[in-house]
Amino acid sequence: MVIQEKMDLEQKLHILSAAARYDVACTSSGHDRKGDGKGIGSCVAPGICHSFSADGRCITLLKILFTNECVFDCKYCINRSSNDVVRTSFTPEEICELTIQFYRRNYIEGLFLSSGVLYSPDHTMGLLYETVYRLRRQYGFQGYIHLKTIPGASAQLVEQAGYLADRMSVNLEFPTAEGLRRLAPHKSRKTILGPMRQIQMKAGENRQELAVCPQGPRFVPAGQSTQMIIGASGETDYEIVTVAESLYKKFSLKRVFYSAFVNVNRDLSLPATDQGPPLLREHRLYQADWLLRFYGFAAEELLSPQRPNFNVFLDPKCDWAVGHLERFPVEINQADYYTLLRVPGIGSKSAGKIIGARRYGSLDFEDLKKMGVVLKRAVYFITCKGRMFFPIKMEERTITQSLLAAQGKKKGPLDQAKGHRQLSLFADMGVELSS
Repeated sequence: MVIQEKMDLEQKLHILSAAARYDVACTSSGHDRKGDGKGIGSCVAPGICHSFSADGRCITLLKILFTNECVFDCKYCINRSSNDVVRTSFTPEEICELTIQFYRRNYIEGLFLSSGVLYSPDHTMGLLYETVYRLRRQYGFQGYIHLKTIPGASAQLVEQAGYLADRMSVNLEFPTAEGLRRLAPHKSRKTILGPMRQIQMKAGENRQELAVCPQGPRFVPAGQSTQMIIGASGETDYEIVTVAESLYKKFSLKRVFYSAFVNVNRDLSLPATDQGPPLLREHRLYQADWLLRFYGFAAEELLSPQRPNFNVFLDPKCDWAVGHLERFPVEINQADYYTLLRVPGIGSKSAGKIIGARRYGSLDFEDLKKMGVVLKRAVYFITCKGRMFFPIKMEERTITQSLLAAQGKKKGPLDQAKGHRQLSLFADMGVELSS
């Protein structure tokens, strides 16, 4: 371990902001909390650096570790105790000063604070609590704070911190207990799921308290999230989405984040990553996660033990649709909202627009395009006024090839339908079919 005794604040910031980049469990919260006019800042649905809030603003957070010193020796972590890296720590006062000075310069609107484990979980959680307490009470900071929970810390410290943070999170790390035991031997499912359950239960109690006294203190008002590392421990996509689905149901999580494994340690117990991090796999899991949270899909609909991984060529929604052609095509002018959500190319907003517009008349393909429907995917699964966009054989192979063609893989029926009336109308209007 390389230890540097004297280090200025800029050097600490460089090291501890770089060390925080592997934690992705941080994004737009959707939580709105106005300042009281006495302190500094406010919280209006903020999120991670260069993300966008609910009102369309670009939001930034100061994302740092309190310390990169750690008594844990997780195989995948650059800050593990057995690594020879330069170690340093902030003080609570330094983090407060950084946050306030960055905010006053309009660099940030909030703070994401995580940490390695310094001496013990309780010691570290105590320092994190002291930091956010000073920031709220001494400095009057009312901006967004996302605070990581240290596995193994006492329930009392977690509760105290929860009344100061907007969102808290504790990383699950791996979908299975076996993966955690093998690659993070100092952590356990008990020390991770325990704080998750505590935050969920306390948040529920707090909602009941606020119903009686709306001006009372709020406990983690933006909810909690977690992170799973993808590609380090051998789990299938089916295992991952099943665990995510269970977390949403059992712990009321706001988000499960997926982090493509980056082999920073070249440990023999870790898989080789000669082709780089599994970014496409991470992307597919985020797409599936969206289907679980907003589109009414269940994990077992998307994958199974017999088919445990996502299609690398098609997104999960298209892949599900071509595997269930008996449900298609659906008539746009008759299908209910939840049926429309199952159609590739139709999102929650466009489905709502379709339902609303049908009150005033029948819809055609031109109308769908204006509503934001991605026709290059949707046309294979819908009819308008009883007609498909162009004749196509409803079989899995044909439609799969057509969807791949729409992605630019090769030519398909959509490219060959130049004579179809709707297609020529779009072309006359100068509207592209791809999006």
